[in-house]
Order: sequence, then C-alpha cells, then structure tokens
Amino acid sequence: MPVALVLLLALSCLVRSHGAGNVCDLGRRPNTRPHSVSILEFGAVGDGKTLNTLAFQNAVFYLKSFADKGGAQLYVPPGRWLTGSFNLTSHLTLFLEKDAVILASQDPLHWEVVDPLPSYGRGIDLPGKRYMSLINGYMLHDVVVTGDNGTIDGQGLVWWDRFNSHSLKYSRPHLVEFVSSENVIVSNLTFLNAPAYTIHSVYCSHVNIHKVTANTSPESPDTIGIVPDSSDNVCIQDSSINMGYDAISLKSGWDEYGISYARPTANVEIRNVYLQAASGASISFGSEMSGGISDVVVRDAHIHNSLSGVAFRTTKGRGGYMKEIDVSNINMVNVGTGFLANGSFGTHPDSGFDENAYPLVSHIRLHDIVGENISIAGEFFGTKESPFTSVLLSNISFSMNSESPDDDGSWRCLYVEGSSESVVPEPCFELKSFESSYGRAVAL
Repeated sequence: MPVALVLLLALSCLVRSHGAGNVCDLGRRPNTRPHSVSILEFGAVGDGKTLNTLAFQNAVFYLKSFADKGGAQLYVPPGRWLTGSFNLTSHLTLFLEKDAVILASQDPLHWEVVDPLPSYGRGIDLPGKRYMSLINGYMLHDVVVTGDNGTIDGQGLVWWDRFNSHSLKYSRPHLVEFVSSENVIVSNLTFLNAPAYTIHSVYCSHVNIHKVTANTSPESPDTIGIVPDSSDNVCIQDSSINMGYDAISLKSGWDEYGISYARPTANVEIRNVYLQAASGASISFGSEMSGGISDVVVRDAHIHNSLSGVAFRTTKGRGGYMKEIDVSNINMVNVGTGFLANGSFGTHPDSGFDENAYPLVSHIRLHDIVGENISIAGEFFGTKESPFTSVLLSNISFSMNSESPDDDGSWRCLYVEGSSESVVPEPCFELKSFESSYGRAVAL
C-alpha cells in the first residue's frame, strides 16, 4: 500500500478516536440567577487594606439558602477587596464588576491549611499539607466565576520569594481551585500573580474556561496558568495566558497516588488561545500524568516567547498514559524548542513509586503548524523500556533562527517511532516513515 495512503488512513483513524473536538461547542451559558446581593451588604470595605474574608464567607453562607430557588449571585462592585481564602457554594455566580479587584492577602495566617490531594499524596512544593486556594469549590454543582473583566490578584511575589528561599511551611496556594465539582464556568476575568496555579480543576466534569487573561512575572517560579487535572469534558478557549512556567498544563496525579486514584484527564478541547511560557511550555502534558491523559484536541493556538511550544513529559515510575492527542493550526514565534517529548522528566513524591510502572505515550498527531525563529524543531526522547509510538507529523514548517543546529540537529530523537509528511526541516530518521528504527512496522 502506498505510504501516503497508509498515512491518510492512520490519521483518519486517529481523528475518529477523538471525543474532544466538540467539547467547547457543547459548553453551556451561565444561568441568570433570580437573586443577587452585594458584598457591601456583609460589611466589606473595598479600600485594599481592610480584610474582608469574613464578609465573603458570610455572604456565601447566606446564599446557600437560595440553592433550591434558582441560585444566587454575589456581586462585587468596583474597589479593592482584600481577603484570605474562602469557599463557594453550588448554584452560585460570583460576579466581579469592571474595576473590581479581589486582592489575596499576603499573610499565610489568612490562608487555611488543608490535606494534600489524594492523587498526589503531598503538596506540589513540599511533603505534607498545602495552603487552600484563594477561591475554592468542593463538591459543587453549577457554579460560575465571572464578571465584566474584573480582576483577581494573587499578589504572588511574597510566595515566590518564600519558594525561592526555601522558607515555605506548606505548599503554595492557587488562585482558583475546584475539586470534585461539575458544571463549572470561569469567564470574562483577569487573573494576576498567582502564587502557584491560576485556575486548577481537579476531579471535575464539564468545566468551561473562556475569555480569561492570566499573567504572572516571567521570573515567577513554577507558576502555571490553567491546569485541568484528573478532569473530563474541559473547554479552554478565547483566552490569553502568560506565565513564568507553563501556560496550560494537563495533569492526572503523581506516581503511585495517581495510579491508585485512577482518574484520567479526558475529552479536553483547547482553542483560540494566546500563550507564553517563559521557562516552561505553552502547552504541556504531565509530567504528573499517572491517571492518564487522552482524547485532547488543541487547535488555533498562538505560541510566542516560550522556552517550549508543546511538551509531553513523563518518567519511569509514572505509569499512566498520554494518547489520542491532536494538535493543529498552531503558530509559533520565538520559541526555543517547538516540540518536546521527554520520557525522563520530573521527580517523584516519595520512594514508594513502582520503578516498573512505565508510562505509555502513543498516538500523538501534530499537524498544520508553522513557526518562526525556532531554535530546535523537536526533541523526542522515549525510553528503551517504553518507546513513544505512533507520533504522526504533517504539514509542519519551521523557520529556524541563527542559533539553531544544522538540519541534522534540528530534530533529536531516541526511542520514538512514527511517521511524517511535508515537514521542514526534515525530521529525524525515526519519524520519517512507518518503518520503525527497531525493524518492525509501527502499530497504528
């Protein structure tokens, strides 16, 4: 059978396997709430100095009584509303008016300390517990965080300094986190200076994030924008994200904890996003992916000024899988490494991981992608025990910068199998044809 026909059949099978291509089209609009109260009614003061944690907590407690009456809205008017961490409730809309700014307290005493997530077994920074996120949802249904481009500012500099100086007592908090929740919408807001993650959905279903802006300093350590984590039916669209580490990162648990929890991230669609990642990747998969990641569609993304464009990270002991991933219609400008797939990346939470838990990385399709001023086209480093398989490249054109290695060095490959068509510069031998470097046909 001609190679071109085989390639076409393989790619069409891969496309049919995806269930994420219409997640955003199925996204729902937030319900209009029949009841609304202002945070002012609970004694809040928007001077940027008065602590309003109790006001937010009391307001949410009051609005719980409207859950069976169509829900309610908590209105935040213009002002600077300083607060520590607080929880939301089901059937609630938190609405930030234009020029309303929720400011995160810089005092750790204003942040509750909670147990680590069961799929991680410890905090992301340190063993043990973690600081609760600023705005939280636990086991909620039908909750919306939105506004007229209001702002949520994590004032993360003090947390970044504590991280860099190794003076953290517990792992850093995130800005917004939903745990074990369904039907979540985050939209029309600006997020600034997250201590760690900006928006974290973990063990969630039906999450729609759109028209958000998320920024941190390029020097902020290990800050990540949007993190779908052991979550399904997630849509991220029409957003701009500029972070110190990764812009968007898909995860699903850490080593033996993620394997045991067994909750994958699946059916994710990412489209029409503008991404920048100073020291990480604009779009990353892993490295904590022990519960599995599958059925992901990324399209219409603009990636610029990033260390890496699209990254797949894992290591021995992770287990899990990354498969059925389709990335297309990407424009990269000023990117260090266009594609990075590393099978020996990341640390372990403790010594309890299984050294023989090898991750599976397979059925990755990268196509219709252009790049300008790229240093390295791609690095694909699997492992001897678990090579990356069925990596399919097509219609990719990178303009390399003056610091790029010669054509033979612009792609670097080891323990990877795949195929390519219409790729410039020409990829490494392992990705040129359907015949693998191990002398057998690639499984499709």
